[in-house]
Amino acid sequence: MEFLHPEGWKPAKGYANGVVAEGRLVVLGGQIGWNAEQEFESDDFIEQFRQTLRNIVVLLAEAGGGPEHLVRLTWFITDRDAYLASQKEMGQVYREVIGRHFPAMSVVQVVKLVEERALVEIEATAVLP
Repeated sequence: MEFLHPEGWKPAKGYANGVVAEGRLVVLGGQIGWNAEQEFESDDFIEQFRQTLRNIVVLLAEAGGGPEHLVRLTWFITDRDAYLASQKEMGQVYREVIGRHFPAMSVVQVVKLVEERALVEIEATAVLP
């Protein structure tokens, strides 16, 4: 896996500008912060974020991969202010669940997600060697 960082660009912090990878493509649909029984255990943004990341890791394991194989994450959030206010704690949770692997990422605020209680949804793409 090669991370793209053009000469003269400021360092990307907590994400990559781009990734080049070769192997078996794994594309995950949007994951939200509910458990395996499709039940929310919390209405807290950070706890839903933690569960969302855990769900991604479980699906990657099902494909024979891990967080280190992620090449892209696209986040959909319902509250930009909650996202910005929680960045330090989100960083801690991200490193706890994913580790120090930072693929290409985008974050988009949306009005609502399909599941009424969902505060965050994350699509993931991974490439397994």
